[in-house]
Amino acid sequence: MSYRKLEIWQMARDLSIDIHKMTLEKLPKFEMFEEGTQIRRSSKSVRSNIVEGYGRRIYKMDYIKHLLYAQASNDETIDHLEILFETKSLTDDKLFKDLSERLNTVGKKLNKFIQAIQQPETRVK
Repeated sequence: MSYRKLEIWQMARDLSIDIHKMTLEKLPKFEMFEEGTQIRRSSKSVRSNIVEGYGRRIYKMDYIKHLLYAQASNDETIDHLEILFETKSLTDDKLFKDLSERLNTVGKKLNKFIQAIQQPETRVK
């Protein structure tokens, strides 16, 4: 099996692409190098940490560690998105709600995935 088949990675990948596009198309120019850079990095970190953890899945604690990093990066991405919306740099209410809901879903799914891997009887594939 490949990490590409993991639903959480697929969702994180799609989100990172949509967030990248949002920063280029919906934000004021000055934000491209401020919050825009931060939110791009944190959103890409979610998917990258899922991949890195998957690559080390034979070591259960390393896998969990990287999934926790992905969870933290997801939380960071939510915070950057909220900053952009609260400061009116992002004014598209529909886009904000869509990205927020998707980020929250990824966070919940990551949490459940981590809990499943932590179970003593879980064999990591």
